[in-house]
Amino acid sequence: MNMAPHDTLTRADLSHLRAQFPILSEKVHGKPLVFLDSAASAQKPDVVIDAMSTMMRTQYANIHRGLHWMSERATEAYESARTRVGEFLGASSREEIVFTRNSTEAINLVAYSFGSLLKPGQAVLISEMEHHANLVPWQMLRDRVGIELRVAPITDTGDLDLEAYGRLLSDGKVALVAITHMSNVLGTVTPAEQLVAMAHDAGAKILLDGSQAVVHRKVNVAELGADFYTFTGHKLYGPTGIGVLWARRELLDAMPPFLGGGDMISSVTFEASTWAPVPAKFEAGTPAIVEAVGLGTAIDWVENIGFEAIGAHEATLTAHALKVLPDVPGLNIVGRPKERGGVVSFTMDDVHPHDIATLLDRNGIAVRAGHHCAEPLMRRLELTATARASFGVYTTQAEIDVLAQTLTRIRSFFV
Repeated sequence: MNMAPHDTLTRADLSHLRAQFPILSEKVHGKPLVFLDSAASAQKPDVVIDAMSTMMRTQYANIHRGLHWMSERATEAYESARTRVGEFLGASSREEIVFTRNSTEAINLVAYSFGSLLKPGQAVLISEMEHHANLVPWQMLRDRVGIELRVAPITDTGDLDLEAYGRLLSDGKVALVAITHMSNVLGTVTPAEQLVAMAHDAGAKILLDGSQAVVHRKVNVAELGADFYTFTGHKLYGPTGIGVLWARRELLDAMPPFLGGGDMISSVTFEASTWAPVPAKFEAGTPAIVEAVGLGTAIDWVENIGFEAIGAHEATLTAHALKVLPDVPGLNIVGRPKERGGVVSFTMDDVHPHDIATLLDRNGIAVRAGHHCAEPLMRRLELTATARASFGVYTTQAEIDVLAQTLTRIRSFFV
């Protein structure tokens, strides 16, 4: 895709871009598909589908182990994808990039491997808005090692309470902060640089869960100053089954392996094994070869559009949603954070979110409904569930208008 050099997407750009997503021409229950569930998983452009298909048709072989030409070529494609991810994140070297199945596995890797270096009396600090993927692994670590798990509250607007965050760091016992870069429920964009600086001032390392943020903004780990950063490929217009852990090289070197098996060893006897250098130490077994190629292609595609254009487009979409949705009778926007990504959660008086999602689906509109893998946050909000509209680079203002109009009709069914 060759985009014009804009800082935003023109109507022609958007039309050309949408044409690259075959699924957007589908109909659902006889209605044109309006896909507003990109925070759960984004759709895939032709270029990603084609790259993966070509890899499987003409280039596939297992990697790292073969001396034949096909294996060497597949290895080059896989490792080139690693290099591409490193460039995308601003990593100092490709060896800082560990491929995982998804962001959930990346966080679990840190919880197990870095967590094994922690001692009773030390603490891990998370926030009230975390996805279960950045909560449950730390509970498991707490139960296994005896660390303390601390939780930083949010404000009534849905922002992180920075004063409370600072207090929870103040005794110097926090060894690791693990916090979202952008909430999948509220859309809250956390002040990452400030959180990193405060954590480091208190002697703590910090992990940022970038599963949502990396889709909407340019992330440079060197500028952020974090110690760990995770994201998943399928939200970044890439395939499922591939995620990324970036970590500082010295931390990866100090951490024990997460999984054991082939390709992560240096030598094996019946008495003992020694480990391969990073990142291989953390990539046991045959990895997601084709999926890594798909992720590298997705990154090329996104960067060809440019994050300035993507950010401006999605900011316009979000502002439009926050303008038109409150006009729907009985509709309540959940959260009013200072900075919000392309996620808008809402409830409707006297209508359950599951009913909202079901009736929207009958009109061809795909949204998410439920607790969004964030049950503690729902309890903080005194809600059982919300409906959630989330936007991708292919979303249009017209689709948001269709959402608002359909919600108005749905509301009329219940009053």
